Amino acid sequence: MTSPNVAPDVEQVLEHNRRQWVRHVIGRIVLGLAWIALPFVMHAVGIPDTFFTALPFLVGFYVLLFLLIRTSRGRRIAACERVLRTYPLEYHTRVVKKHEQWLLLGTVFTVKVSTRGQHGAPLMRAINASTVRRWPKGAEDRGAWVAGDLPFGGVMIVPDTNDMLFMQPADWQKFADEREQADAPRSGRAQQAGLTQLVEREPNITHFYAG
Repeated sequence: MTSPNVAPDVEQVLEHNRRQWVRHVIGRIVLGLAWIALPFVMHAVGIPDTFFTALPFLVGFYVLLFLLIRTSRGRRIAACERVLRTYPLEYHTRVVKKHEQWLLLGTVFTVKVSTRGQHGAPLMRAINASTVRRWPKGAEDRGAWVAGDLPFGGVMIVPDTNDMLFMQPADWQKFADEREQADAPRSGRAQQAGLTQLVEREPNITHFYAG
């Protein structure tokens, strides 16, 4: 269990999320291949070929296609690592999930991360770095550790679970003036962390096919 008073070990957090990512990818590959193989198995045991017996092949194909799209466009763990190498972790006592949206790139959570007694925390668009779609267990109970500069973006780590979410402002344009007016050290640090532009964008399937 990670105490809110002790910052989590960054290397352990990154390794945990890499393992989660690998398990997710392997699980989807096995699932997709199983669906694709099913029509051939049914044919081999003498079940007549119909549209419905071929349907599992299409299901498996799309499972693998969507996995390919997500993994080819997703840069979350690398983006999180870059932020964690640039900014220190700071503990925030409050995490509030406003809502969530299921997208191809992952489930996008709109959250507010703040410290009691302080105001003006921006709404952030947060995506789990390991591609897990669920909201981290206990995320709203014990606060979170955050690295970054919120108008540019950052990383949230949940105590106990070591779930890691990549965050950037939910309304990117709202903070454009603040980012542009940031002094040289601040903007330079954001540049080093890779936070001067939107990192996560919903994949365009049309462009993917065309490419």
